[in-house]
Amino acid sequence: MSHLSSPPQKHKGASRNQGLLTGPERGTSVSGPSTMATGAKDHRQSHTQTQLQVPNRLIHEKSPYLLQHAYNPVDWFPWGQEAFDKAKNENKPIFLSVGYSTCHWCHVMEEESFRNKEIGHILSEDFVSVKVDREERPDVDKVYMTFVQATSSGGGWPMNVWLTPDLQPFVGGTYFPPEDGLTRVGFRTVLLRIRDQWKQNKAMLLENSQRVTASLLARSEITVGDRELPPSALVTSQRCFQQLEEVYDEEHGGFAEAPKFPTPVILGFLFSYWVTHRMTSDGFRAQQMAMHSLKMMANGGIRDHVGQGFHRYSTDRQWHIPHFEKMLYDQAQLAVAYIQAFQITGDELFSDVAKGILQYVSQNLSHPSGGFYSAEDADSVPEGEVKPKEGAYYLWTVDEIKDLLPEPVEGTTEPLTLGQLFMKHYGVTETGNIGGIQDPHGELEGQNVLTVRYSMDLTAARFGLEAETVRKLLDTGREKLKQIRKRRSQPRLDIKMLAAWNGLMVSGFAVAGAVLGKEELINQAIDGAKFLKRHLFDVSSGRLLRGCYAAVGGTVEQSSSQFWGFLEDYAFVIRGLLDLYEASRESAWLEWALRLQEIQDRLFWDSQGGGYFCSEAELGGNLPLRLKDDQDGSEPSANSVSAHNLLRIHSYTGRRDWMDKCVKLLTAFSDRLRRVPVALPEMVRALSIQQQTMKQIVICGSPQSQDTKALVDCVHSIYMPNKVLVLYDGEPSSFLARQLPFLTRLQKVESQATAYVCENQAYSLPVTEPAELRKLLLL
Repeated sequence: MSHLSSPPQKHKGASRNQGLLTGPERGTSVSGPSTMATGAKDHRQSHTQTQLQVPNRLIHEKSPYLLQHAYNPVDWFPWGQEAFDKAKNENKPIFLSVGYSTCHWCHVMEEESFRNKEIGHILSEDFVSVKVDREERPDVDKVYMTFVQATSSGGGWPMNVWLTPDLQPFVGGTYFPPEDGLTRVGFRTVLLRIRDQWKQNKAMLLENSQRVTASLLARSEITVGDRELPPSALVTSQRCFQQLEEVYDEEHGGFAEAPKFPTPVILGFLFSYWVTHRMTSDGFRAQQMAMHSLKMMANGGIRDHVGQGFHRYSTDRQWHIPHFEKMLYDQAQLAVAYIQAFQITGDELFSDVAKGILQYVSQNLSHPSGGFYSAEDADSVPEGEVKPKEGAYYLWTVDEIKDLLPEPVEGTTEPLTLGQLFMKHYGVTETGNIGGIQDPHGELEGQNVLTVRYSMDLTAARFGLEAETVRKLLDTGREKLKQIRKRRSQPRLDIKMLAAWNGLMVSGFAVAGAVLGKEELINQAIDGAKFLKRHLFDVSSGRLLRGCYAAVGGTVEQSSSQFWGFLEDYAFVIRGLLDLYEASRESAWLEWALRLQEIQDRLFWDSQGGGYFCSEAELGGNLPLRLKDDQDGSEPSANSVSAHNLLRIHSYTGRRDWMDKCVKLLTAFSDRLRRVPVALPEMVRALSIQQQTMKQIVICGSPQSQDTKALVDCVHSIYMPNKVLVLYDGEPSSFLARQLPFLTRLQKVESQATAYVCENQAYSLPVTEPAELRKLLLL
């Protein structure tokens, strides 16, 4: 196997308890209230890994992750009552294994342990083995990850947890090697010890399990308590900024040592902090940290310089050697982060990166009917080999590039081929640029990850060329490599399409399309929203579905077990629809967003404690905990996004109940916001906006007229986190006029599209020219 993303060491900020969770970790850990010997046997037995010709019951599932285990010699069950009843009737513990289809270490454990006949026999005879796709069932994942993180030094995937028949956890861990080593207990040994303890000390296991679950329930409670208001936004945001500055990497950007994650939620916070502190040194510092991080990521190997898009994370401080999987949620959030950086600075580097991300999604992660696939795998089969390796699709040797780019470059100070220019700029060397730490077994000798080592100007100066000439030559080189790379064995595609991640991607296309004034991007956002309504929305109940799957012939099929949407599905789709309304100027998307917000409130709102539960009460009835996510990590928490949505929706409707909900939500998270605001930077942003004033920018005019569009484009050119854009077409009976009656008092001036800026129910004088509006907005 490749060691590009070998289980990382714990690093500063990796623990949930520290607040700064930078992303999923993969590694070996065992946790639980029972005491288990770790063993020190330096023995590994080799097993012939042959797949059964007869599949297990997972063959009937749609999840790519579950299907990857359908030929294991394990009597797997999907999560459901059949498995729970079997555990109770046969008095067996449940072995729960959770992962996702593009998880490298999930692949490793599947190959090493779940294909192993001896281990498969133990799992089938002594346990009820349940396999869960964490992306299908985030509620199951969150509950048991909470247990693993609370009882060990970390968490990650694959996550393996042993449960009582009543679904109470008593032992948990992440990746296990199949057999004991000098420093690690093997999976077979763990299974045998748990089996024996269940038979000999079951009463103690049950007692400890109940005690730990009760403790987790108390620790995970998030409620308003006796508080009436959330904490001060000024103090909280200042503390969040200080906590980020303490862990900021001055040299390479980002907010950890290694592994290093993109963390768009942090970048968004820093942008907003800059807006409110732009005249101070802290404001300047916030912008500098964000922009430097974005530039370093754009230059590093975490960005795919040939095919575009971003890999999951970097295994080193320098953003050089990535873990190669590509997740839809990263592309969606990073497209917005880079386009916002372009709004702030006007630097086309940022807009080019955003456009590259969206081009990648359009070409690689888009379904013909408008939806977006979840991910591309990290692993693929190298040419001439049969076993997949991580990163094989993306790596290059010197000889390959020399052969592919032999053309001489004219006008240089020395003889030069396109390949030599390309290798100089992207740091390609004969011995390879992957260090020993990332490749401890020497499997990748001579391989290179493309990473920008010099600016365009420096590369041009080195060879006596113009920077624009070098830019065009590098574009030519990348395109040739891209075409050749298409002939390689491609990484597996996770064809699952999730409502939540599709909502994030609708935002990505809508925001970028609005800022860049590109209708084709906005149209792709519209196609994504139409897909959501066609395939992931139940008209009769008004509820969202969690996900669906690509099928043959460009069709779409539903899961074998219908999964209703979770809180994140509603929150992220609502955000996408609000962004799409402002980009497309079509009020139908706003209307649907408001209806979904009402459904979200009914299904997930905690009327006693405030805030939203992650799952519906009836859907998670068997689970020992019902949680409210308190971490903005790789994705923003659904409560953080909901706080923003409620503020925006209040401005679109004037309904006080939605502002009250926002305040109560922020109050419920007060303790977390006060202690470790860096854990919730997206919510800190919402807190700051709530305690400032939302700006309603009202443009009166025909939605599709050129003068209206000119004013709208002006609004989109400025980064303003505390604004909503309202389009009023002059029709008193329109949806927005019914929501905001004051709109009928605002008129066009001399039949021209006219803008008003409204704050605290006070309206500016009308303006009709984009330049005048820009001055007004920058005051």
